[in-house]
Amino acid sequence: MKLIRPPYAVRKLFSSLIWRIPTAEKKIYLTFDDGPIPEVTPWVLDILKKHNAKATFFCIGQNVEKNPDLYKRISDEGHSTGNHTYNHLNGWKTRNSEYFSNIEKCSALVRSKLFRPPYGKIKKSQISDLRSQYSLVMWDVLSYDFDQSVSPEKCLSNVIRYSREGSIIVFHDSLKAQRNLEYALPKAIEQLSLKGFSFEALK
Repeated sequence: MKLIRPPYAVRKLFSSLIWRIPTAEKKIYLTFDDGPIPEVTPWVLDILKKHNAKATFFCIGQNVEKNPDLYKRISDEGHSTGNHTYNHLNGWKTRNSEYFSNIEKCSALVRSKLFRPPYGKIKKSQISDLRSQYSLVMWDVLSYDFDQSVSPEKCLSNVIRYSREGSIIVFHDSLKAQRNLEYALPKAIEQLSLKGFSFEALK
């Protein structure tokens, strides 16, 4: 069973994490994980520009190092960025000292107080240490664009069905997600715009 929205019990247990932005306004927060990469991120930026939508890119430090001009373009076009570790570490499987060092290495490249743990996997001890330095951002809607068993149509349906005021939606500017992303992202923006939503960057 694929959980599009994290269960209420999980969100309650980890209430110090940001799952959704509390608002009555029709605002949605698009986020993109794992970039920037030249094969996908420029296309995402072009789509966002076309629809005058702002978003947040949770960047892998290694990818920023390889693509500094692309990272600069993200900021230049009014989007926000967040730390996603230097090379996509799983917090559950990584010693805290190594995990924190990896995040610090990314922070030298990604100047942001936003952090999202890769895979959404982070220990309570890691949360305790990081929350004084970062806003720890999770999600309200997971598109499953990265899952090859999910069709492009289902990916779009996941987003449209579950999005609401203040939703933080996860897409990926990655090769694995490219097929589903290229189908679902423009249609999701169009359909949610027709419902009166605007698209904001996290701060």
